[in-house]
Amino acid sequence: MSDFQESANTIEAPRWVGLAVAVLGGISLLSLVVGWSALNQAKGIEQTTQASVKQSNDSLAQRLAKEDEINQQLQSDLKVVTDKLKVTHADLVAARKQNKNATTAVDQKVTNLATSVKAELATKANADDVNKLNGDVTGVKTDLDATKNSIQMARSEMGTLIARNHDEIDQLRRMGQRDYFEFTVQRKGGATRVGAIQIELKDTNTKKNRYTINVLADDNSFEKKDRSVNEPIFFYAGGTRAALELVVNKVTKTTATGYLSIPKTAGAATASTATSGQ
Repeated sequence: MSDFQESANTIEAPRWVGLAVAVLGGISLLSLVVGWSALNQAKGIEQTTQASVKQSNDSLAQRLAKEDEINQQLQSDLKVVTDKLKVTHADLVAARKQNKNATTAVDQKVTNLATSVKAELATKANADDVNKLNGDVTGVKTDLDATKNSIQMARSEMGTLIARNHDEIDQLRRMGQRDYFEFTVQRKGGATRVGAIQIELKDTNTKKNRYTINVLADDNSFEKKDRSVNEPIFFYAGGTRAALELVVNKVTKTTATGYLSIPKTAGAATASTATSGQ
């Protein structure tokens, strides 16, 4: 019995068991290595993602702060522009109201005068008196019409009335405060004498009603660039203290038409200067 037991204890396990154990151990170790590598890679991806998200958030925050700053600036600029527009609109309303009141006053004067004349004519039996009154009415009405038209004219920064055409220039002539010299200069015609000065047309822009001219006065020359039609140009000539006024009313591709205005007190001085310079 003891011999059998001893023989059973000496039996060796098959080789494949050892190989199986070794293979399983290798697989387990490989699995651990792969799992460890995957974990490290996942951590790396997570860190990279967090850094990218943080960078994006920082960039977005900076953009939002910049947009907010621009928005505040735009709101400030809008407020300034709105305030200016309110002032401009108020000035325009006041100017229109003043012009309307002045026109209404002139119309009322004409109506009152006509009523008074009709009443006086009704009491006059003499034909000579009637004719005389008719003449007075016509003259007064003409003066009132001229005054009404002058009220509707624009005024320059120096207070002078600005004529826009030949008829308005004639109206200003009848007022007798200044002398007026009308002109038309050619773009390629060289300098044109107007009163005691000379004018040379350099350029015109018919779409924008703008022009450039060169003025020669007292042996001096000065250029006025890109000026608007009906915009007065003031300068001094002939040693006078009163300013001369140059206005261009119309421009074409080759010409400019307007007038030169000289105060009565300066008319003699400029005329003598022009005579002595010839």
